[in-house]
Amino acid sequence: MRHSEDFLEQIALCIERGKVDSAAAFPPDLAGREGSDELALRALQAGVPPADILSRALVPGMERVGRKFRDGELFLPDILMSARAMTAALEHLEPHFLSGGVRRKGRVVLGTVEGDIHDIGKKIIALFLQGAGWEVVDLGVDVPAGKFLEAVAAHGARAVGLSALLTTTMARMEGVVRTVKAAHPDVLILVGGAPVTAEFAARIGADGTAPDPGGAVELLEKAAAGGREA
Repeated sequence: MRHSEDFLEQIALCIERGKVDSAAAFPPDLAGREGSDELALRALQAGVPPADILSRALVPGMERVGRKFRDGELFLPDILMSARAMTAALEHLEPHFLSGGVRRKGRVVLGTVEGDIHDIGKKIIALFLQGAGWEVVDLGVDVPAGKFLEAVAAHGARAVGLSALLTTTMARMEGVVRTVKAAHPDVLILVGGAPVTAEFAARIGADGTAPDPGGAVELLEKAAAGGREA
């Protein structure tokens, strides 16, 4: 429906431009206009499925931000504003993914590795997993290897997801992989973040990576079904 598409594009634009709500003065050319907060709520009220808002508005919006940051068109303050806009929209979506209407398939431990405090990508992955029936244990940001290990043992997790946005912190993933695999060799470990590649994942001994949240869910589902070809 055209009406739904309009909502999705407007929300994606707000994420890309860092427009949080109508009261926000940033960016100046969008002053007084609705932001991601109001638009996400109105989209839900209009019947747009939460999964569509997530996968067709929030994720594309942040992908645009990632490309522009990589190309030097955006800088850290812009990223922070986009993150605020994303968080405002996610707050409306989260209850729909946590409704408990789906039978849980197992637990997944997620965390941003030590030294890195970025968590927007991790939050998106968490919602996709929850929507697919997985219970997520989110350890937050700046998580040392030992904390991942403790969480796997405490929660009986079937998989671990490691996130990093910076090339300087993604190197910490290797230590986490070694630590967890030494104690729990059968636990699936997926790595992700803007600088992470399939080659890097293979080199550090992780079980895989994916270019988007849907791909991460597919890897986990395949492993759970017995086909560990991540």
